Order: sequence, then C-alpha cells, then structure tokens
Amino acid sequence: MGAVALAAAAAVAVVPAASAAQRLPLSGFGDIAVDSAHQRVFVSGGASSNGIVVADFSGRVRSTIQNQPGADGLELSADGTRLYVALSAGDGISVIDTSTLAETARYSTGAGTCPTHLARTGGVVWFGYGCVDGNWSGKIGRLDPAAGQPVQGEQQGAVRFQRAPLLASSNADTGPLVAGQLSLSQSSVQVYTVSGGTLTASATTDAVGAGLTDLDVTPDGATLFSAAGSRDRVEAFATADLARRGAYATRPRPSAVSLSPDAAYVATGALTTDGNDVLVYEVGGATPVNTVALDSGETVQPRGLAWSADQRTLFVVTRHNNDPEPRLEVERYPTD
Repeated sequence: MGAVALAAAAAVAVVPAASAAQRLPLSGFGDIAVDSAHQRVFVSGGASSNGIVVADFSGRVRSTIQNQPGADGLELSADGTRLYVALSAGDGISVIDTSTLAETARYSTGAGTCPTHLARTGGVVWFGYGCVDGNWSGKIGRLDPAAGQPVQGEQQGAVRFQRAPLLASSNADTGPLVAGQLSLSQSSVQVYTVSGGTLTASATTDAVGAGLTDLDVTPDGATLFSAAGSRDRVEAFATADLARRGAYATRPRPSAVSLSPDAAYVATGALTTDGNDVLVYEVGGATPVNTVALDSGETVQPRGLAWSADQRTLFVVTRHNNDPEPRLEVERYPTD
C-alpha cells in the first residue's frame, strides 16, 4: 500500500476539530455513512431510535428520515444511489434513495431476527443479526436485491456468535467478509471468503483482545484493522492467515478505526478524555500525522469515524459525558 516511513524528528500537528460538535436529535448512536456525491452524512440512532439524521458536510442537521425502527447498521450501494439500513427493532432492512431521501423498499428478515450490522461485497449486503445478547444466537444473513429470494439467513456456517456479529468487508465481489464477536472478555474475528454469494470460513483468531468495538478492511481485502477496548492500540492483521501487520498507538480503550478511501491513512479513536482523542496515522507510519483534540468531555463513539471520498474531511461521532444524544464533529484536512 505504499506506506512512507515518517522521519523521527517530523512535527506532529495538533489541531482542534474544525467545527464545534453538533448535537444530533437521536436517542443513541448506531452507525455513520458518508455520501460524498450528495455531500451528506447519515447517522443512525441504534436500537432505541426510529430515525436517521441527515447532515451536510459542515455537520449541520438538514433532515431526519423517520419510520426506521431501530435504525442501526448503514451501508451504501456500490453506485451510492441507495442506503441500506438495518432495522434492529423492525426485523428488516430498508432501502433509502440517497437523492430523494425516500424509502424505496423494505425487506423482511423474519420475526425475531433484529438485523444490526451491515457490510457489502459487490451487490450483496450481508447482515449480522440476533435479538438476544449472550446466548450464542448471533448469525449472518444475506440480502441480494437482484435474486429471486432476496433474503437468506444462517449463512455463517458452523461458526457460532454470541450476539449479532459486527461485519466488515473490502466491498469487492470476492470479499473477504470479516465477522467479529463484540464485547466479549476475549473477542475473536472470523474471516470468510466469498464466492458466488456463498461464505466459506477460513482464518480465525482471538488475538484482537477483549471488548472488540470496530473493524475495517483495506480495499484490496488483504489487511484487517481492529479496535478493542482491552488494548491501547489499533492493530492490523493479514486476512489470509491473521498474522500481525502492525500496530498504531491510541489512548486506552480504542473505540473506532477507519481507513481512508485510498488506504494510505488510518484514523483511530478512543474512549479517553485527555484532549487527544483522534489520531491519524499513515499506514505503516510510526507516529501520527495529525492529532485531533475534541471538545472537553467528548469521546469517540464505537464505529464513530468516517471519511469523505476525497479524504479532505473526517467525520467524528462523539458523546458528551453521560449524555446519550450523539454529536457530530467535522475535521478538515485530517492528513495534514
């Protein structure tokens, strides 16, 4: 990926967020997706909310998409014209037109399924589902809008998940798809190869540590990045055999990781309020190229980082102290 080593004496920029945190009218946080074509940011409210906030690239709230029960995981289609929404309190996946913001379809995933996390390989959307935490009932389902039977459940094979697994993919037709066990005392990840819309379990490891919160995969599918609360760093692993491929120091309890669209940079966030909550590294770099200080009391939420397509903007979802209402901060030129 052409990583360039940083000189030991290079100065690290310490820059406050470019915009003050904007409070979002949601009761919690589920996921974030960036639609660069329309200059929009979608933020879902999670299992306790029925809506998706739509903000512009300055962080200002422009509208709310309602009647989205338990709007949780978000995933854009390959061409960016559709937003898929996991309805964890609605037992379905809705489809939003990113131009009109109208719902154009809703696919039932079956009673008592609670689809929660989404990832895409080509035109297929995979969903991690399971309503009850802690009873090893988590599974992976498949949504292919072009298929005669669009929704199919239990695609995870013999692998067992304690709860709805977190999913991540390179978005390529052939994946891989990575599924993570969330919030366990010893979390694990399972890599799946994808062929003809079918998952085949391959490498697995529990080396990610305890309290897994976030995953991301490089566009070529070769490297997985993980954030887990028991670590003080974001870690990288080869998806082929899960051999270690580097580490990026954060503050204690890393909560979020997001690769830039060209995979040259990795943004990290932590549940630590010491003024240096978001660190941006060049992939393979030894020290951050940018350190973002959030507002006092703000912490980066799990899976709360996302880039614009041109990499000029990093969006950060935060929480202020014990207030469940999420906030959106906008960091301009995060790699400078």
